[in-house]
Amino acid sequence: MHLTKREAPVEAIRARAYTIPTDRPEADGTFAWQSTTLVVVEVTAAGKTGIGYTYNDAATAALIESTLASTLVGEDAWNVDAVWIRMQQRVRNIGRSGIAACAISALDCALWDVKARLLDMPLARLLGAVRTAVPLYGSGGFTTYTDDQIRDQLAAWVHEDGCRWVKIKVGTQPSRDPHRVSVARDAIGEGAGLFVDANGALNRKQALFYAERFAQYGAEWFEEPVSSDDIGGLASLRDALPAHMELAAGEYSYTLDDSFRLLANQAVDVLQADVTRCGGITGFLRAATLCDAFHMPLSAHCAPALHLHVACAAPRLRHQEWFHDHVRIESMLFDGAPRARDGAISPDWSRPGCGLDFKHADAHRYAD
Repeated sequence: MHLTKREAPVEAIRARAYTIPTDRPEADGTFAWQSTTLVVVEVTAAGKTGIGYTYNDAATAALIESTLASTLVGEDAWNVDAVWIRMQQRVRNIGRSGIAACAISALDCALWDVKARLLDMPLARLLGAVRTAVPLYGSGGFTTYTDDQIRDQLAAWVHEDGCRWVKIKVGTQPSRDPHRVSVARDAIGEGAGLFVDANGALNRKQALFYAERFAQYGAEWFEEPVSSDDIGGLASLRDALPAHMELAAGEYSYTLDDSFRLLANQAVDVLQADVTRCGGITGFLRAATLCDAFHMPLSAHCAPALHLHVACAAPRLRHQEWFHDHVRIESMLFDGAPRARDGAISPDWSRPGCGLDFKHADAHRYAD
């Protein structure tokens, strides 16, 4: 086949899952876990290899190799939006949410990485950076933690990493949560912002009851007080929460329609989006455009190393979640993973693409 100099056909796709034990048991309001599964995908085009990943079940890797890979091979890697649409069409009868959305997200991130590497430029520059650093909020405070573990973790984020905000999990035993929130406040002092995240564990009346108690300790963000599927509940709580407390949701938005429904129904004060779930870089940019249209701030959920470059390009982005488990995994398994400095992370402008290289040798022992 004759190729022009401008073409970059996708030549190969590889996907593999890795299960990494947590450093201690972790839990939130609706789930408990002792390991995290990372699914890494590599896309090769015109001699360059880009990487993307998602945090999901190992079945995601199987879906990529058995179903989505054939959709991409031979396609021009320059045309990421066109390939993104083809992937969405391919999973129509499977269902676009959940595993399918995460698989597409990882592939899309890898395609954008390839595109930037072909141009030998950082991805943020290709996307059009509006900032050179992304503010962080420390995130952990799992419901399995002791008071001392909460204090140590949160204090380190504020006093060592310079984070302006921190977040803890609530909802496993709601009656204990006011105490845990008070511990968090004592650990960070009055100068840092305090967030709480129920992961949809509460009903509407419970959420309002505890919101008023959390407000006594200056909590300013209540994430998923009820299930994100309960858009009516989120909207009613948004109107009823204490005046200084914002309601956030959107981490489980797998399609642009999911994000649109949250915004159109005035269900959030801050929209969250996750590049490993919402359709990759392409999906995240579209969510950012929705935030522009609705005059709404955007917050990036988890996976800080993968979000970094697109977060630099999202005009209304407020901050990035510096999630304990993902920060640890990304620092272990990716060369170029960012480090917090003065409460922010910045791209390495000398590295092309997303600035990450996967450490295959280090990851081998975790392979499924």
